[in-house]
Amino acid sequence: MQKGNIGVTTENIFPVIKKFLYSDHEIFLRELVSNAVDATQKLKTLAERGDFKGEQGDLTVRVSLDADKGTLTISDRGVGMTADEIDRYINQIAFSGVTDFLDKYKDNANAIIGHFGLGFYSAFMVSKKVEIITRSYQEGAQAVKWSCDGSPAYEIEEVQKEDRGTDIVLYIDDDCKEFLEKTRIQQLLNKYCKFLPIPIAFGKKTEWKDGKQVDTEEDNIINDVEPLWTKTPSTLKDEDYKAFYRTLYPMQDEPLFWIHLNVDYPFNLTGVLYFPRIHSNIELQRNKVMLYCNQVFVTDQVEGIVPDFLTLLHGVIDSPDIPLNVSRSYLQSDGDVKKISTYITKKVADRLQSLFKEDRKGFEEKWDSLKLFINYGMLSQEDFFERAKDFALLKDVDGKYFTYDEYRTLIKDNQTDKDGQLVCLYTNSKDEQYSYVEAARAKGYSVLQLEGELDVPVASLLEQKLEKCHFVRVDSDIVERLIQKDDAPKSNIDEADRENLSQVFRSQMPHIDKAEFSAEVQAMGEEVQPILITQSEYMRRMKDMGRLQAGMAFYAQMPDAYNVVLNSDHALIKRVLEACKQTTTDTLQPIEAEIKGLEARLAALHQQQSAKKPEEITEEEKADASKTEKEIADLRAKKQSTLADFGKNNDIVHQLIDLALLQNGLLKGAALDAFLKRSVSLIK
Repeated sequence: MQKGNIGVTTENIFPVIKKFLYSDHEIFLRELVSNAVDATQKLKTLAERGDFKGEQGDLTVRVSLDADKGTLTISDRGVGMTADEIDRYINQIAFSGVTDFLDKYKDNANAIIGHFGLGFYSAFMVSKKVEIITRSYQEGAQAVKWSCDGSPAYEIEEVQKEDRGTDIVLYIDDDCKEFLEKTRIQQLLNKYCKFLPIPIAFGKKTEWKDGKQVDTEEDNIINDVEPLWTKTPSTLKDEDYKAFYRTLYPMQDEPLFWIHLNVDYPFNLTGVLYFPRIHSNIELQRNKVMLYCNQVFVTDQVEGIVPDFLTLLHGVIDSPDIPLNVSRSYLQSDGDVKKISTYITKKVADRLQSLFKEDRKGFEEKWDSLKLFINYGMLSQEDFFERAKDFALLKDVDGKYFTYDEYRTLIKDNQTDKDGQLVCLYTNSKDEQYSYVEAARAKGYSVLQLEGELDVPVASLLEQKLEKCHFVRVDSDIVERLIQKDDAPKSNIDEADRENLSQVFRSQMPHIDKAEFSAEVQAMGEEVQPILITQSEYMRRMKDMGRLQAGMAFYAQMPDAYNVVLNSDHALIKRVLEACKQTTTDTLQPIEAEIKGLEARLAALHQQQSAKKPEEITEEEKADASKTEKEIADLRAKKQSTLADFGKNNDIVHQLIDLALLQNGLLKGAALDAFLKRSVSLIK
């Protein structure tokens, strides 16, 4: 028996490896099974070259548990090792000292993957003792057993082993007993080893017999040695891709379509990306794209390799050229990653372009599920916008689809304003904004349906990208001003009446949390509604962006600003104005006359004071101006109170306000109940 220390330092390498290389204990199984597969593939390569002439036989890698002994064993019939090779791959791995070792390998996983020694050391994360029982494929080789309890000391001795290959026996530590549970090991094998290129057996298949599940003689093979992405696309049918998708995501609906990646220059990359069928934005999930390295699962955190917007896709990417850290747990920064990301973006754009050209009708049918991916891509990647702008679509309220260029051509004659701006009208809820939509359509305008989460941000992007183009929601103004082609029509009532009418309605607007109301009078025609509530396109868009972007959160906290527009041409508004005059004229005339007199006096005082230096104005003069200003304010308040009293007692005012609020989803609770009762009483 030979005894010795691993390396020449007194430093214990295993705690250091645990701390710096492997943060996740469960990956030990991935490393050990991958090593067994590597050893098996090396044997197959030697046989193909003629360097191994023996019988290959069963090359299955076997994983077995012995709960009584507390062991987990990984066995292969690969190339095995001699005592010298154990010394080279296991004992000498730390000859240069732990620090030098880490410096050498920490940034280059590709120099490590497939090397037995490093992957093997992950075993000590979960084991109090590890044994290697191995026999080389070489003729006449002596089997040896290496054992170590995690300290720098080890023992190696000659043993009997009938067959070539290697058994790694892990004596599981007391704080890692979960790795002696069959279901836990099955879960890890499914996660990390499901597509390894050599059969992996874990126990036997079971069948139902005599009222219970019993083992059969057939091995339970947990992996598919030739997963779909390793095959030539021309040999595959649609059902093959769908079946593979069901394997990856058993509970998901069928995908919309897929993209098979297959490139060998300037880097090696294979895989299949699926566009999932999305029923609502809530269902979006990231981390559904899985990264493999030579069919070994690495991670589902693929940011950097896959462009951010495509992390919403599902599927598999496999590349030995993606730079990983030494434990294969995360990506290293590298120029190749950018190249791979650019390639995937181009491949996805090309596939979408071909689908659009080859089957436009089918593409349109998929658009509502596709647009979230495409919109996100255009917003997040400049180069993707340039590719996508030719197949990205706009949908109108009639369900018709247009490319950007097609839509500009459609509306340019009728929806260009007096300043030469192309105005694209839209709704984010056809039902809620129905009357506004119909008013726009009655004027011959086209209205887009932008109800998706990213539709309005994309509209803002298009305003930047497309020359002289502006998007306006149909309820952001009265229809006559949505696309301003000439000066607005003049109101048929004088300024004083307009101000009084506005004040009557403004005084009766409800107090709604985070909402402010202004009012104006506008001539809109006898057939148009008597009252409309609009909301500024600019402020609404700022608030929407504030909810999406943390840096603009200030806008999201601002109150909603609504404008109440009174149609001076409508009979009901004329009726309210006439009633207001009859009720308030006697009270308001002396108040207004006094206000005019005081305003004239205040103007004269200000003119006198403006001719003097500030220090020359006496306290009496300042007091006189302040007193006059206060008297004007008091009279205006009295005027407003008179108009408010009229409005408070006028059912038509309240009914019109509530109808407008109801139309905009702002009438709720007690106010809605009062409206219903008033409506019934008016019917009587």
